[in-house]
Amino acid sequence: MEYKNLIAEKKNGYGQITLNRPPVNALSGDLVVEIGAAIDEFAADADIRSIVITGAGEKAFCAGADLKAGFGDNPDTFVKRGQDTFLKVETCGKPVIAAINGITLGGGCELALSCTFRVIAENAIIGLPESNLGIIPGYGGTQRLSRLVGKSKSLHMMIFGQHIKAEEAVAIGLCDKLCAPGKALEEAVALAELAATRSPIATRSILDSVNRGVETDIQSGLDIERANFLVALASGDAREGISAFLEKRKAEFKGV
Repeated sequence: MEYKNLIAEKKNGYGQITLNRPPVNALSGDLVVEIGAAIDEFAADADIRSIVITGAGEKAFCAGADLKAGFGDNPDTFVKRGQDTFLKVETCGKPVIAAINGITLGGGCELALSCTFRVIAENAIIGLPESNLGIIPGYGGTQRLSRLVGKSKSLHMMIFGQHIKAEEAVAIGLCDKLCAPGKALEEAVALAELAATRSPIATRSILDSVNRGVETDIQSGLDIERANFLVALASGDAREGISAFLEKRKAEFKGV
């Protein structure tokens, strides 16, 4: 696919998606479609073991929906497309790291929430201010934020339309790592490169066990875990990992 609103690059073991809609990388319908296509491309590439998503420039990761463009002729289709795309980010089977380099509001926050990990620069802000416009988050924000930070804090942020600073985002568990201004991408890449050294099969099995397990009861979650354990155990990566441990050497995982 030819990308017009983002840059998709294959790097050293990871893929990088850079949202590229100056000045604040606002989400349009076309950008949402391209995000989904880039995730599909990287998910299908065995040489890519992790993914980084960031925003072009130093001002914003993504400032939310492009309100000037509106919600199209069918708002339900518009919202469903975004929900499906961000679910694809969450369930692609590879760690996805958001490098939050600046303003991250509304749909931009929802995109970050769909990622596996979030690295945030000290000068960034993040939040779901849709209620200030008389609407609500529509790309998964009401669901993912509460799962990350709890019901009370998420309701406070959404009902009052407040954004928070980076330090608080890390303190409440919304983001995973705080870094100096201008260093979010560097830190996210370091995490992506580390993830690329891990067993793709074990990583995929862990992601699936956790993502599906948290949505069900403990017994069903244990059943999911057991099935994924058996898949991982039967892999060449498991044989390599156990052999490397016994031989006191570094494992070289091939993803088979």
